Formats: sequence, C-alpha cells, structure tokens
Amino acid sequence: MNIRDTVSFFLQAATVGIAVAVGIVLFKPEWLNWQSPIVEVHQAPPRLGVGQPASATGTLPGGQPISYADAIEPAARAVVNIYTAKVVIRKQHPLLDDPLFGHFFGDQLRGSRKRLQTSLGSGVIVSDQGYIMTSNHVIDGADEIQVMLQDERQARATLVGADKDTDLAVLKIEMDDLPVLTLASMDRLRVGDVALAIGNPYGVGQTVTMGIISATGRNQLGINRYEDFIQTDAAINPGNSGGALVNARGELIGINSAIYSRSGGFQGIGFAIPVALAVEVMTEIIEHGHVDRGWLGIEAQDLTPQLADTFGLDDTRGMLIAGVLRNGPADTAGLQPGDVVVSINGKTVTDAYSAMFLIGRSSPGSTVLLEGMRNGSAFRAKAISGRPPLE
Repeated sequence: MNIRDTVSFFLQAATVGIAVAVGIVLFKPEWLNWQSPIVEVHQAPPRLGVGQPASATGTLPGGQPISYADAIEPAARAVVNIYTAKVVIRKQHPLLDDPLFGHFFGDQLRGSRKRLQTSLGSGVIVSDQGYIMTSNHVIDGADEIQVMLQDERQARATLVGADKDTDLAVLKIEMDDLPVLTLASMDRLRVGDVALAIGNPYGVGQTVTMGIISATGRNQLGINRYEDFIQTDAAINPGNSGGALVNARGELIGINSAIYSRSGGFQGIGFAIPVALAVEVMTEIIEHGHVDRGWLGIEAQDLTPQLADTFGLDDTRGMLIAGVLRNGPADTAGLQPGDVVVSINGKTVTDAYSAMFLIGRSSPGSTVLLEGMRNGSAFRAKAISGRPPLE
C-alpha cells in the first residue's frame, strides 16, 4: 500500500467516526449520560437579632460565646476619648540672652517661645452625674481637656482631682443622658478570665482588643508609688491609657494604665488598675479633693534568708522594721526596730512593699492592727494611723 492509499484510508475512517458521533448526539444523546454540575454550599444559621437572648446558636460546643458584641455594645458607649492641650514654654539657649549676642542679632531672638502641645487618651464614665475616671498622666498639666463620647457628643471637662501615686484622675462633664459602665465584683476575678480592652489607641478611634487576665496583684514594677495591677495580654497601646478593661459580661474590672514594652508598642504585657482601688481613689478625690493615706513613721525592709535565720523565722515572709520615727504613730504604739510584722489588719504581709501598701490604704485617724514576732515571741500592737509629712 502506497502513501496515497494510506492517507485515503485514514480520512475515510475519520469521516465515518465523525458521522457516527453526530448521529449519537442528534438521535441518542442519553447514551452520553451528561449531567449538569451541582454546587453545594453550607450557609450559616441566621444571627441573633439585637436584644435577643443568647442561646445555643450563640455559643460554640464548649459553651464559649461566638461573639462578645452583647457585652461590648453597652460598655463601649461609656468609654470616651480624651483630648488635652497645654501651652509649653520653651526657653532659648542661654547664649541668646547675652547682651553682646543681642547687639548683633537684635532682641527678636531673645526670650522664650510658646507652643501648644496636645495629647490623647481614654476615660470611663462611671456615674450619670458626669464623673469620668482616667489616668493621671493623660491629663497631667493640661490647660484644656475635651471629652468625646461614642455618639460623637463633645464636652469640656473639668479636673476634680488627681492622685499621682496611683496614676488616677477624676474628671467631670455636664451632659444629660450619660451612659454608665457597670462595675464588676473583684471577688470573681480569676487568672484566665477573658479581658476586653476598650480605648483609643494612637488616636485611630475607639477600638476593642481581647485577651485574658494574665496575673493579678502585680507590684514593684516602678510605674507608680502604689501598685496593685491586673496584668493582661489584651493589646494596650498609647492612647488606651485611662480606658476600660472589662470582663466577658461587659463589666468594668480595671482602668488601663501602662504597658511593658522595649519598643513602645504592644508586646503582650499590659497593666490595669483594679476597679476596687480605682473606686477608692475616686471616692476620696470627690469627697476630699485629694487622697488621704495612712502613715506610721517606720522604715521598712524585706526579710532576706540570712535575716530570717537570725530572727529564728522559718521563711522570709513579712516586713522587718528597720527604723522608727521618734514620737511618730509607730513609736507611740510601742513598735521597735527589729520587729517583724507578718499581718496588718488581718491581711498577710509578704514583704515590705505589701506592708507599706496596706498601711497607705488605711485612713488617717484609723486603727492599724499589727501582728508579728519580737525576740522570738509573738506580739500585737495597735497604732493610730497618721498623715505623712509633706515631701
């Protein structure tokens, strides 16, 4: 068979195949068994409407909520943005005040220059009377304080008072129909609880971040003089200061205060002032204009293992009285250098800081009960708390 015959054979076979295929398509399409594609989708059930009670559809299998919106919605309304402004006087270089320098360059370069410095932070409305809690460093030195609510209403705030030792301040605005944040019971706070931080980080607008309670009772961080912080890993950044830390029910558990950071930004360690301490400070400021703290006139020292062994103690818990001010409250109560205090007003003393913190929280004029060891024997003493001398 030559090449021409071969090509003719294949062309005839192809022609027959095409004719057969066309015939099947036209007269017997069911032989091909064609089916239209089926698209399967899985649609989520309808979301709960606003105001509807939570149900099984609003939780995961373990009982955890799918959303914290019901807790955040009322709480966020009571968190405000705070804007402050103050006039800063910047002095010129001393050389500019030199008469010879002025002779050549004139008096226009002499003296000081004024500039307006602004900053921002957050605050929490805790009373329908218009009282707002915030951080002292947010408003410290401000000449003007403006507050903006979530509903965009604005008001000028007045400073009721501040406490630098706890970095808390109280503001007041005159406005009707104010939202108020409910205060949580601190007895129910546990490490591992959900924590939601609400504030105005970097001025981007009200923001909510979520984490857990990492620790409680953090102190000796060098942030404030009196420290009893809640630690959380909820993202807290500059601008969050003074804002709210709330639980999963939307109740206030703390006032966001500071972050631990090497870069100045969020690194998973934030601190909030517990609401119980914040309310104590606020009440003192509103009622007296300042915070009255107790004072006994003692010099306190931590117990080292060597000192504990010297005093015949089993551990280093407690405070060693290293010095007593003559005619001070402690001296009048009979306390002596070398006394080891292990309890104040029924609360265990772990170190010198915790002891001074407990004494500071006593009101001047109140009785402070101290228990401890003296020369190997237990002792009890009652001291009348005084006011610390002016620094």
